[in-house]
Formats: sequence, C-alpha cells, structure tokens
Amino acid sequence: MSIIPSFFGGRRNSIFDPFSLDTWDPFRDFQLMDASRDTSAFVNTRVDWKETPEAHVFKADLPGIKKEEVKVELEDDRILQISGQRNVEKEDKNDTWHRVERSSGKFTRRFRLPENAKLDQVKAAMENGVLTITVPKEELKKPDVKSIQISG
Repeated sequence: MSIIPSFFGGRRNSIFDPFSLDTWDPFRDFQLMDASRDTSAFVNTRVDWKETPEAHVFKADLPGIKKEEVKVELEDDRILQISGQRNVEKEDKNDTWHRVERSSGKFTRRFRLPENAKLDQVKAAMENGVLTITVPKEELKKPDVKSIQISG
C-alpha cells in the first residue's frame, strides 16, 4: 500500500514508489543471527551499546513492557539475547480505531560480547521503560615486551 495518493481514480499506477510497504526489499530474507520471522513487530527495538573503562552497557527502549515480559539470556559463545513480547490490546466491538501505530508481538535482539566480558557478573535492571544491562569487563593483561639487542 502506498502512502502517495493516487490521482487516477483510486487505481494504483505502475510508478515506482519508494515509500510503498510492498516494494522489493533486498534485505528482507537477510538475518544476522537466527531471528525468527515473528519478531518483525519489534524489529525497531532500539538498543544502545556503549563501552566504558569498567563495563559494556546496553540500554533498550521498551516502553509499555513490564520486566516480567522481558528475558535477558546469555548463550554459549558469549551471545547476549534480549527478548520479550508485547501483547495486543483487547478490542471492544464498540471501539472505533482511527490509527494503530504501536507494534505488538515478539522481539529478539542478539549481541556477541567481546572476549573481555565477565559473563558471570552480568546485571540487568528496568526503569521507566528502559532496560539497562551491565556487563563488567576483565582487564586484559598486556603482553610483556622484551627488547632484543641486535648484534653486528
């Protein structure tokens, strides 16, 4: 369906519409990490990942979702997974919807943590619709550098 109005009697014309929801998408079938198709409702779940000297900090915007509806998991190979579900609001037969923009359904985001992540000390907290996950870092030992004298 196009958001560009048709000026030809309501018929859809053959002009390419870059804003159309059913245009060809070269990335439609591309999945980075085992995400299922039913996660498309929350594909826009925004996650920030910053690294401080002490930790990796993830912040996910999850407005309207309770902490009981969110799962934070660590998988083998240092994969951090954030998943959950927002249920569809119950509809009353007497209600008239004028616009539905909030998405519902399942969401999953996955991140491969770096080698210096302390996987046994991960903490998560949820406040005001923002999930914060803190992954402490190990200090990587700097390699000992030994100077070799050149003879000759």
